[in-house]
Amino acid sequence: MTWLVLIVSRMEPARYTYLKHAFANDVIDVVFDRRVADRRRNQESIVVEKRRGERRQRDITRDLKELGWALVRR
Repeated sequence: MTWLVLIVSRMEPARYTYLKHAFANDVIDVVFDRRVADRRRNQESIVVEKRRGERRQRDITRDLKELGWALVRR
């Protein structure tokens, strides 16, 4: 199991290809950022919260915008 994930901005397909090749035999997974928006589309009040909590450990949006990539622990 890989312990690190390198997330590449969808706006950087060339960087994704390069990093995927560079880390092909390594312990780092290289993936495109798949986030589009928050899952909940309606802002209605929720009676029972079904999620157990926030799964993201930190917000990588700034890194993706400024650097084009972010490295996170799985």
